[in-house]
Amino acid sequence: MVPDDSTDALVDGLVRSAFQVMGVLTRIGAEHDLSLTQLRVLGILRDRHPRMSDLAAFLGLDKSTMSGLIARAERRGLLTRGTSSEDKRAVVVLITDAGRDLTQRMYEEAKNALAPATGRLGPEQLEQLARLLEPLLSPPLPATPRPERPVRGTP
Repeated sequence: MVPDDSTDALVDGLVRSAFQVMGVLTRIGAEHDLSLTQLRVLGILRDRHPRMSDLAAFLGLDKSTMSGLIARAERRGLLTRGTSSEDKRAVVVLITDAGRDLTQRMYEEAKNALAPATGRLGPEQLEQLARLLEPLLSPPLPATPRPERPVRGTP
């Protein structure tokens, strides 16, 4: 498929909007001492109980990075680990009440921060945009793990 001007305009709009939204989320996360990745984890866990390995794969992180991320959130009382009801060997990640409260507060902050942009659209346009975005976002694109970095001093 050869990209045309409308595809280029769409990709440009998606990238520009992603940068704008990521800027807002990065600022809000920083105000709550959370990285963008930690913010993503809390957002994912609002309505899911994924296995640790599935969460790592979705975020494109290796298991040790994911484990450290979850451990830091556990120390803050935002997340906890449990066992899967389907497979007792599998570890699932669960959001705590404190994590859910913080996530809801940050969602409201994001909604308010984005209001100057979303306020440019009427109710029908907002509904139409949400409807148009859904097929682009569900299911999410697969994450690609970060390439391994060579250890310093090795070729």
